[in-house]
Amino acid sequence: MSIEAKNILRNNVREKLKRGEVVSSLTVRLTRGIEIARIAKTAGFDTIYIDMEHSSFSLDTTGQICMAAMSLGIAPFVRVPANHPEWISRVLDGGALGIIAPHVCSAEEARKVVAAAKFAPLGDRSAAGGLPHLEYRAFPASEAYPVLNEATMVMVQFENVAALEKADEIMAVDGVDMVMIGTNDLTADMGIPGQYDHPQVREAFAHTIATCRKYGKHAGVGGLSSRPDLVAEFVRMGARYVSTGTDIAFLLAACTARAKQVSDIQL
Repeated sequence: MSIEAKNILRNNVREKLKRGEVVSSLTVRLTRGIEIARIAKTAGFDTIYIDMEHSSFSLDTTGQICMAAMSLGIAPFVRVPANHPEWISRVLDGGALGIIAPHVCSAEEARKVVAAAKFAPLGDRSAAGGLPHLEYRAFPASEAYPVLNEATMVMVQFENVAALEKADEIMAVDGVDMVMIGTNDLTADMGIPGQYDHPQVREAFAHTIATCRKYGKHAGVGGLSSRPDLVAEFVRMGARYVSTGTDIAFLLAACTARAKQVSDIQL
């Protein structure tokens, strides 16, 4: 592995997870300017993830934000709108350091995501030179690909009961680094939408975290930005990645609080 290339490309999220630390993430769904990367850095987030599944972001917008985040030392992840190679490889070529694959329900689906995200011999991602990750420098494939494979993370999402039932075989897939539970979709599939305190939710997190620990992988918490008490509980249980909420929610909450502050002034 090229020492020079490795020194250029670092993934702070992977490094923190290796140390057993908790990673905080900001979801970008509204802001189309690269300023959101600087805001995330100033606020103290470890990573952002651009949500192409639930936004109208273009590949160009996504790539610009990814490159800005990477230059600031924040790992940029992208949740792709579909787990297809043409989405996965293009967002990675554009500057992402990680893929979040929604609605993964089987080991076969997970293997396909890994294959699209990793260069040979770990996958079959198409060769690309002059990537932004390596500052557009040219390195031999034998030097660049191991570094890129090491830095690029693959996160799958468990969002239904079928995924939980296949957790063991999914997390056994080589190249899958992490799973994030999408609590909102999961509770809907369970027939208990929004019932975050339901025992089935705790059971789902306990089962997933234990499975991740078994394979040396990591578990993440998603969809619980309104319940910091549960986030803390699941972190203490062993989760190490927290999706804290969206830029939309943060902006609206601050705006609402300020407007109320003025309307509450007694004349």
